[in-house]
Amino acid sequence: MTYEEFLDEIATLLTEMYDLTDEAAIKLVVDAQDNDYFVVHDDKEELRTVAQAKLDATALYEAKQNKNQTQRKQQQRQVQKKKAP
Repeated sequence: MTYEEFLDEIATLLTEMYDLTDEAAIKLVVDAQDNDYFVVHDDKEELRTVAQAKLDATALYEAKQNKNQTQRKQQQRQVQKKKAP
């Protein structure tokens, strides 16, 4: 599949596997692309498969969840510091 088809497949999988909106899935893919996550996929056609798209969709979603969790913990610590006497 082409590079663009591969990215579309990842976005589609994100909506199907994780019940994300189209906009959220596209943003996740675009952000990953901006961070050069897909550079190797662009160069190597053999990496542009449905199986690889599933792996990448999972990796992107889990990374986003981990980032969100870390941010929540940091915010909680800030709130606790402000409450401490």
